[in-house]
Amino acid sequence: MDQQLIVLNPTGTDIQRESADLRALGPAVLVELPGGVKAWSVTDPELLMRLLIDKRVSKDARQHWPALINGEVPQTWSLLLWVVADNMFTAYGADHKRLRKLVAPAFTDRRTKAMRPLIDRITANLLDKLEQTPPGEAVDLRESFAYPLPIQVISELMGVPESLNSGLRACVDGIFDTSLGPEESHANYMEMYRILGELVKFRRDKPGDDMTSLLISHVDEEDGSRLTEQELIDTLLLVISAGHETTVNLLDQAIFALLTHPEQLAAVVEGRAAWSDVVEESLRFQAPVAHLPLRYAVDDIDIDDVHISKGDAILASYAGANRHPKLHGDTADTFDVTRASKEHLSFGYGAHHCLGAPLARLEATVALPAIFERFPNMRLAVDPSELNTVNSFISNGHETLPVYLTSE
Repeated sequence: MDQQLIVLNPTGTDIQRESADLRALGPAVLVELPGGVKAWSVTDPELLMRLLIDKRVSKDARQHWPALINGEVPQTWSLLLWVVADNMFTAYGADHKRLRKLVAPAFTDRRTKAMRPLIDRITANLLDKLEQTPPGEAVDLRESFAYPLPIQVISELMGVPESLNSGLRACVDGIFDTSLGPEESHANYMEMYRILGELVKFRRDKPGDDMTSLLISHVDEEDGSRLTEQELIDTLLLVISAGHETTVNLLDQAIFALLTHPEQLAAVVEGRAAWSDVVEESLRFQAPVAHLPLRYAVDDIDIDDVHISKGDAILASYAGANRHPKLHGDTADTFDVTRASKEHLSFGYGAHHCLGAPLARLEATVALPAIFERFPNMRLAVDPSELNTVNSFISNGHETLPVYLTSE
């Protein structure tokens, strides 16, 4: 690694500006992550897609990342859980295929569609609560709508008892907070594992028609394999983290984009665009996960003018790729729900494409029209420039989203 080194802002203050700077420097740029860890940030969508399906690229740090294997990356690294959790997110080759096959039954089309009545009910309940807001009083939609909807959905999907919900929420927030130091990060991981252990124990004692119970009991029909205890815990960790935070950011960013682009909202209200168009354009315009750690070169990789050495870490920079002129020309930085192509990589690509993508899309296509129909005069309560982002270069959302629900 001998290219100019760019230090990523761990607090994610201006992800799109940083992404534009990375794109300007080339298709793959050397960046420094928290703890001095180096990786290639890939913002060129063509290159990124090629790497995501290249068998010379692994997600298994324990096999293919010398910096971790040799101890250069310490066990106290604040992002360690992103690379060493024992689930399909960090698996490679046959191991990934095995784990994904065991998890896939929890995300069938039938199971996803069956969640619709629950999503409708949760959405309606949240809107009823919002309707009680006194006229003229601002309300934080991230806290009161974008956040509770997916956490309630994923908790129901996983069979999480009410007693564990608040603890899980705090831990998920900590996992995505890339500004945490090593000690805070480690304490958060330990608490998360404790809570998930309690969830598994609870569902072993009281199995139900939920994903946790399914994962505990599921046996592969062909080879008789099942998840080990560590794989089970880490798979639950993956589902609640990825299945929750990404949807929170999708709802948050979609609402913000429509409120700051009234002509786009008008296009939807007038029927010139569908709510599914809003969802896809929001996913493109503001990738819920801006940068996803990490992948590793199993061998030297040379693609066009890009050289990535064996053992180098690779950062999938979806926020940068989604707005690349290669995909969307001169209008790549414009939020336009009517654009013909809304191609994006927000749910990944290839073998690791997100299993929960249909559920996230379902939640958004239910929640977004519901809130704008209930509160058609909704508007931001502050100037857009006053909004802060969550402390993360991974998670791409606002710290708060204050709005007035009525025009009064």
